[in-house]
Amino acid sequence: MDHVALFDQTSLACSKLITKRYSTSFTLGIRTLDPRFHLPVYAVYGFVRWADEIVDTFHDYDKAALFADFKRQTDEALAMGFSLSPVLHAFQLVVRQYGIDREFIDAFLKSMEMDLEDRSYHQSMYEEYIYGSAEVVGLMCLRIFCEGDRALFDKLREPARRLGAAFQKINFLRDIRSDYEDRGRVYFPGVVYERFDDKVKREIEADIRADFDAGYAGIVQLPRSARLGVYLAYVYYLKLFHKIRQLPAARILGERVRVPDNTKLLLLMGSYFRYRLRAI
Repeated sequence: MDHVALFDQTSLACSKLITKRYSTSFTLGIRTLDPRFHLPVYAVYGFVRWADEIVDTFHDYDKAALFADFKRQTDEALAMGFSLSPVLHAFQLVVRQYGIDREFIDAFLKSMEMDLEDRSYHQSMYEEYIYGSAEVVGLMCLRIFCEGDRALFDKLREPARRLGAAFQKINFLRDIRSDYEDRGRVYFPGVVYERFDDKVKREIEADIRADFDAGYAGIVQLPRSARLGVYLAYVYYLKLFHKIRQLPAARILGERVRVPDNTKLLLLMGSYFRYRLRAI
């Protein structure tokens, strides 16, 4: 292996390590994809995770300056086809190989930049944020899964967006207390944190349910090489959604609902056998 190839592979391995350290559920899902997709999807996760860490974690630093530098380095990596940052180098390799749209990257960065300010979101901002923070990440992965098949990508684009939206809205609902108390954010339009009640919660859940149904219609049309991995993510979030639905609003404000790691493993095995039996 020449030194350039070694740098490429080492950068991709760094993104894999980041994924394993930060997300057990996402790592489990990637493992069920065809092996040729593992490193590309790790690279996408590494990129989005690093951007998210800047805006959500480093409160003792000038986050706006850090994020501006991250954007600059992203632009340079995409323009040059190279970066000394392993995360950005791995990401630009995948962007070039699979033709990931620059519009998706710019929309993602814009949504992350929105998180630099404490705010309540009105409807258009909410939709813009969800598109950039979640839907385009699904579209980046869909570019990978479709492997250049533009017709298939266009066919599955809307279901992929709806599935990403469902996942993000569940995250918002699960994290509503920490988002408000730790970051000063309320993502749901028109929702006043102090007046969050069961009626508001049910309205949000109905919206999520519609996104889930639309997203599932796309999962069953994915290439078999990607279908099980995406289906596992769907099952995991559906399990989390069901747990949230069973709790009153007051409990959601008082605790963070999660799916334990042992349950995630059981979901992985159960999803695999259901997949094999139903041949979805």
